Amino acid sequence: QVQLVESGGGVVQPGGSLRLSCAASGRAFSSFAMGWFRQAPGKEREFVTAIGRSGASTYYAASVKGRFTISRDNAKNTIYLQMNNLAPEDTAVYYCAARFALFKSDSYYSITPAEYNYWGQGTQVTVSS
Repeated sequence: QVQLVESGGGVVQPGGSLRLSCAASGRAFSSFAMGWFRQAPGKEREFVTAIGRSGASTYYAASVKGRFTISRDNAKNTIYLQMNNLAPEDTAVYYCAARFALFKSDSYYSITPAEYNYWGQGTQVTVSS
């Protein structure tokens, strides 16, 4: 089992920044590729970004590329999402997710929610003036 706890959400004005964290406990954190997803009211959960087990490989949705940065600290069992130049359309509940990737390549992440094994409870991000 892996428990994931997100933090760092809040209310920010357009153009502002937030840094989300996702702390993991349980099984070996470095065995998992990690992803961030978000879900706005009335919409399906959508992929934001993902990072491989070592942190060397990352992938971003087109809508956030150049504004968001994912990173991980395996020593702290934590991933981060630095969000810059936020826009109202970024408003959503943000979830982190873990995909078991032991013995897989460092790019063994996915944009498909169903392929992740564990999820956090989510943290609300609201971008509003």
